[in-house]
Amino acid sequence: MTQCEKILQHLTFNGSITAWEAMQEYGIMRLASRVTDLKYMGVPVKKVMETSKNRYGEPVCYARYYLEEKNDGTAS
Repeated sequence: MTQCEKILQHLTFNGSITAWEAMQEYGIMRLASRVTDLKYMGVPVKKVMETSKNRYGEPVCYARYYLEEKNDGTAS
């Protein structure tokens, strides 16, 4: 299974993915590049920026990717 296929399967069954999750679960180090590949293949993926704190209590921002929803509320 390719990295893109793993990401698409993860998005389909889990709803979203972050770079940290991609690295931990699948060893994928360049999630943003694979998302770009998926978009090039016609998969409608959207990015939402989130904020959290790291282990030192400092604020950090990261991207969480989702499959875009159709007008009827279901994932594309």
